[in-house]
Amino acid sequence: MPAPILPLTDAALHWGERGALIGLDLGTKTIGVAASDPDRRLATGVETVRRKAFQADAARLLAIAGERRAAGFVLGLPINMDGSEGPRAQSTRAFARNLSRLTELPIALWDERLSTAAVERELIANDVSRARRAEVIDEHAAIFILQGALDRLAKLETG
Repeated sequence: MPAPILPLTDAALHWGERGALIGLDLGTKTIGVAASDPDRRLATGVETVRRKAFQADAARLLAIAGERRAAGFVLGLPINMDGSEGPRAQSTRAFARNLSRLTELPIALWDERLSTAAVERELIANDVSRARRAEVIDEHAAIFILQGALDRLAKLETG
């Protein structure tokens, strides 16, 4: 049975109380990957996957999830500033549908508006060279996306 694809707060009901989450920032050439600790407090970078074919990309992501004993995935959903969904959001939803056929781990979609821009500003502020920024931007965007989702979940727990 395919994994459910849900908004973050609905997916959280399927994850159980503990277990790492894998955050993904889907780009056209790369996939930034981050993971949380089992208590879902802190997101850290894992790697940047160079996109090849979907099956190869998915195999690497599922391997990471297995290594981390993940409870689920959080995919950044690139929503336009006016709240509409364009081609990139549709591509992300298609990726989620395809991934859901290969795993039972619930997949959450999380609004990632401006995540890459925020990360780029932070890297520039920290005087990271343009070449180095290009290498790490997607992984850092995945951290930003996953940490935002973790913070939202923590806020839900505290009321």
